[in-house]
Amino acid sequence: MGIISSRFSLAVHILALLTIEDKAEATTSEYLARSANTNPVVIRRILAMLGKAGLLTAQAGVSGGVHLARSPQQITLRDVYEAVEKGEIFTFGSREPNPYCICGRSLEPVMKSVFQQAEAALEQTLAQMTLAQVAQEVEQIDALTCRSA
Repeated sequence: MGIISSRFSLAVHILALLTIEDKAEATTSEYLARSANTNPVVIRRILAMLGKAGLLTAQAGVSGGVHLARSPQQITLRDVYEAVEKGEIFTFGSREPNPYCICGRSLEPVMKSVFQQAEAALEQTLAQMTLAQVAQEVEQIDALTCRSA
């Protein structure tokens, strides 16, 4: 896992939209970029990562675009996260601690354990939520928001 960036939320946005719209024709990066209010180049980078992870299939050509490679019930948020993020979430940085300070000498092992537990909890939480559940909650919130507007 890596430091959580906007790639994760953007990847979830893309996959949730594909789930909700469930179109027979492929969805283009331009369409997805308009939905996420970002540049199509950014979307294409994310699509490449999702494709490499086996979450999307791409169709080239004039009628090209992307589809989900698996059912939304089979894709967890952990799958999405692992597709677009790399490395540890928490890091100490590259500076060398002061060996003459008690915390400089001994804090890192303590915090490494805490960080490992926190990352394991995050991974477990993400593994319990599927793309289908995310899409369902988005639709429910949207229905409530549209009624009250």
